[in-house]
Amino acid sequence: MKSLTRLLAVIAALFIAQPAWAADDGYKIDQVLGRPDAPLTIIEYASTTCSHCAAFHKTTMPKLKAEWIDTGRAKLIFRDFPTGPQGLSVGASMIAHCATPERYFGLLGLIMEHQEKWMGSKNPLAELKKLAMLAGLGEDKVDACLKRQDLATDIKDRAKDGNEKLGVDSTPSFIINGKLMVGAQSFEELDKALKAAKK
Repeated sequence: MKSLTRLLAVIAALFIAQPAWAADDGYKIDQVLGRPDAPLTIIEYASTTCSHCAAFHKTTMPKLKAEWIDTGRAKLIFRDFPTGPQGLSVGASMIAHCATPERYFGLLGLIMEHQEKWMGSKNPLAELKKLAMLAGLGEDKVDACLKRQDLATDIKDRAKDGNEKLGVDSTPSFIINGKLMVGAQSFEELDKALKAAKK
């Protein structure tokens, strides 16, 4: 029942407009959840094929969103950091980016929510296409999306920068007020870091 409730909430999020990302937040493909002018910024480096990342999005993200993001106290910048299998990770990330900005986080949430199902399928792409349909992406649009070498390059280059400039080398990793936090942080740990950054 909890899983169904979460799924319905994610689907609903697909149809709720999110504020556009602020240009000064970094990369052109950055996706921002929350108010662009929120006083605190959480940068999340995660992979669509990382089980710990999926667990974070299913268990911790809802409370973090309710307590910090929806209240306007913080915004979250999500940055893909592809892990193995590399092709699946980059491909799933690309599909999320090809949704409209308003539906990006809703589709990303579905991809994380159903990670075990599509990754364990004999045809992962077919399963991903089913999720993409909920965000208005038909098969033809997904196929066209996956041919976008520019997007694949942007995702890989941004992840490379995260590694070389910020020291990110595993997923999930979070940066709050310049401090790198490695691993699937609990809400309590992130809450403590955000409160410390607020001072």
